[in-house]
Amino acid sequence: MAPSLHPFVDAGIKKGDATKTGGKLYCHCPTNKVEVTLASDVAHNHACGCSKCWKPEGALFSVVGVIPVDKLSVTANADKLAIVDESAAIQRHACKECGVHLYGRIEVEHPFKGLDFVHAELSDSKGWQEPQFAAFVSSIIEQGFEPSGMDEVRAKFKKEGLETYDVLSPALMDLIATHTGRKNGKLAKL
Repeated sequence: MAPSLHPFVDAGIKKGDATKTGGKLYCHCPTNKVEVTLASDVAHNHACGCSKCWKPEGALFSVVGVIPVDKLSVTANADKLAIVDESAAIQRHACKECGVHLYGRIEVEHPFKGLDFVHAELSDSKGWQEPQFAAFVSSIIEQGFEPSGMDEVRAKFKKEGLETYDVLSPALMDLIATHTGRKNGKLAKL
């Protein structure tokens, strides 16, 4: 049986709605759900194989996008949120009861500071930006996936039209390098 990459990928990627203006994300608790309101669509949505991102049960990958910090607000049950790993660059805020990650925020100097990481699949509305690529693909091996199955994983992503990377996409890697070049004085500051 083929491995489950993520329900959004396994069922065939559905194109997002370019006019999407936001929606709400919810944890998996049966009652008193944490609610996060997003005031725009996500960007750079992608499948992520890192060991830190929240993944649905049985999935090898998460699907995570970013949104500007000022477009995210916790609108119900914020008291149920706790940071998963305070030493991580991305402070992932998860529900203390069900464990679902609602958003990740960067508080330290970082190329992506000002962007929050979210899982649009936690929304009850449709039309969010579809996954654009797959990142940190080889990282699933570190989590126990057999290396002999990697060709099948990459082929499954390719069949859905997603490029696979063992880092981030070239555009995001360029943003990181630009940030670093400006910080170390090799590029002009903005």
